[in-house]
Amino acid sequence: MNPCRVCALRTLGLTLAPPPPPLQPLLRYPRLKLNLNPRRTLVTAHSSSNSTYTSTSTPKKKKKEKVLVISGPTGAGKSRLALELAKRLNGEIISADSVQVYRGLDVGSAKPSWSDRKEVPHHLLDILHPSEDYSVGQFFEDARQVTNSILENDHVPIVVGGTGLYLRWYVYGKPEVPKASPEVASEVYSEIIDLERDGNWDAAVKLVVEAGDPGALRLTCNDWYRLRRSLEILKSSGSPPSAFQVPYDSFRDQINLQKSESSPDVNFSGGGVELNISPDLDYDFICFFLSNQRLDLYRMIDLRCEDMLSGHDGLLSEAARLLDMGLLPNSNSATRAIGFRQAMEFLLQCREQGGSSPGEFFSFLSEFQKASRNFAKRQLTWFRNEDIYHWLNASQPLDKVVDFIYQVYHNQTGNVVVPKSLAMEKDLSSRREIAELKFYRPKNRYFIRREDCSEILDWIGRQMQCSAVH
Repeated sequence: MNPCRVCALRTLGLTLAPPPPPLQPLLRYPRLKLNLNPRRTLVTAHSSSNSTYTSTSTPKKKKKEKVLVISGPTGAGKSRLALELAKRLNGEIISADSVQVYRGLDVGSAKPSWSDRKEVPHHLLDILHPSEDYSVGQFFEDARQVTNSILENDHVPIVVGGTGLYLRWYVYGKPEVPKASPEVASEVYSEIIDLERDGNWDAAVKLVVEAGDPGALRLTCNDWYRLRRSLEILKSSGSPPSAFQVPYDSFRDQINLQKSESSPDVNFSGGGVELNISPDLDYDFICFFLSNQRLDLYRMIDLRCEDMLSGHDGLLSEAARLLDMGLLPNSNSATRAIGFRQAMEFLLQCREQGGSSPGEFFSFLSEFQKASRNFAKRQLTWFRNEDIYHWLNASQPLDKVVDFIYQVYHNQTGNVVVPKSLAMEKDLSSRREIAELKFYRPKNRYFIRREDCSEILDWIGRQMQCSAVH
């Protein structure tokens, strides 16, 4: 780490994070030794020109196990829907959230409550220390293993989350990227470690780009795990990560071909079109995307941000604990997460100044709300291109949505037709809505006047005093 940053940490009464304590093995689910439910397997054939995906199957086809996938933008009510479905279907919930994997980050990640987790089994929550990184490849392996375990117990897997890449890999499979040998991993470590310790991100990116991966320029700043992995792939295969196509792209080609060959009266503008791609997938995936009208969604997100900042044990408290571990904002997966990054930056500023003002707090709140809305917008854009999802209107009564999905799950035909009363349009519905979003302004419920944030500012002041004592 840069000596100036080390001195700054010491001035603020902070120390570098010690190595995380030994953890229990990441997965507590026994790996299946027998393939009791033979399924088609994606086989990758990679060439210098393109990547082709074929599938092999057992001679005798067996009916595939059903897996429910519930996604949607932040604040849409995915977790509540999944919980009610699990109760009705004797299901277990698998989290597909890149922040909920971390212990102690409960409020900022909107983690299910302990009472909900006692009522319905939840998986892939609280499995990592906040100083550790977690990749989409690790999620794929963990989630698929948990899925098999749930199915072996004759329960229904319900995957819920809004991390688009996690869900894409989970449904379609992962690319056959070569694993680094111990020798390659050691070589990459030696080349990167000094730059990482000094915080010299730009120099590290330049090193990887010159090695042959221009995609490193698009990595999130300080995403050292992915940067190291990129260099490992280059050294192991001679090709950048982009050369190893995700199976999703192959399925997209199938979808586009089927669309071009379909009758002109077939409507592909809605959600969850019935396309003949399921034979090539490992499970019978039934996927839904829950959302609201954009304006309503933004209002709910703004209020949710306020809720996370209310009380003494909310987002700010969790962000303070990350700082006390010696972590800096935007330095790893946990501290890059929306909400935690903004809160940590705000608290660092408070510690430098010895406190904060109402104006600075409102500026932080506004930035947090804006970042959350922008994240929701990116989620909507991502899933708009995922044809396997059926879009549902989150503003409809929860029991009606649950009843509909329950019926779909037990439907033997495999066809899903979303009634108009429950359907959600993928795109903005009117010019008026577009205009309202263009001039959108948050309408806070709790933090309106300067005195409304006095309790939080007092809490920050007490935190400063405690830091000074220690």
